[in-house]
Amino acid sequence: MANTRRKKMIPVLVTAGPTREKIDPVRFISNYSTGTFGYAIAREAFRRGHDVTLVSGPTHIEAPRGVRLLKIETAMEMRREVLKRAKPGTLVIMAAAVCDWAPMKMAAGKIKRKSSGLSIKLKENPDILKELGQSKKNILVGFALETENLEKNALEKLKKKHLDMVVANKLTKKSALFGSGATDVVIIDRFGRKAAYRGRTKQELAKIILDKASNFNI
Repeated sequence: MANTRRKKMIPVLVTAGPTREKIDPVRFISNYSTGTFGYAIAREAFRRGHDVTLVSGPTHIEAPRGVRLLKIETAMEMRREVLKRAKPGTLVIMAAAVCDWAPMKMAAGKIKRKSSGLSIKLKENPDILKELGQSKKNILVGFALETENLEKNALEKLKKKHLDMVVANKLTKKSALFGSGATDVVIIDRFGRKAAYRGRTKQELAKIILDKASNFNI
């Protein structure tokens, strides 16, 4: 008789999109992330029957059907929502592009142009991925966008932040990292296993990532 036993359905927490760190009421620091990858993962996780929560920075993507969507703007807001919901045994996939720095202080009013220029003092944002990795109560998947030494830097991130798996891609002139285009990634897990995927859509990669993550246990 064929084995019809299904894999255990566990809570899945996905982060997506950029964060915005306010300079003044009309300006902010951010990045080019569109949220496409994280939304694709959340959509696929729900399709598989998981209870899915998506913590998302600002995007123009429609919320996936059936997914619990929590909209945030800053890195601190994302940290609060993620740490609150990363219960023991949750699969956490940190696909968001969280800003590493934020202005030391947000100006109360719009900053006017000055002939002498402008300097903005920055402070380091908390490392949400590292905090989660230190507790090791979750299955943890991180992402690494690199401009050089892709595998070396990705492996260093995996070890330093105690990840179960890291999805790494390299920024090049031809790569379609931001948006729905096909892209190349290298996936490395905590056992040192490595696999490269070329020219895959975010939807295809979402399936691969969830397949691999389902093999881990707390």
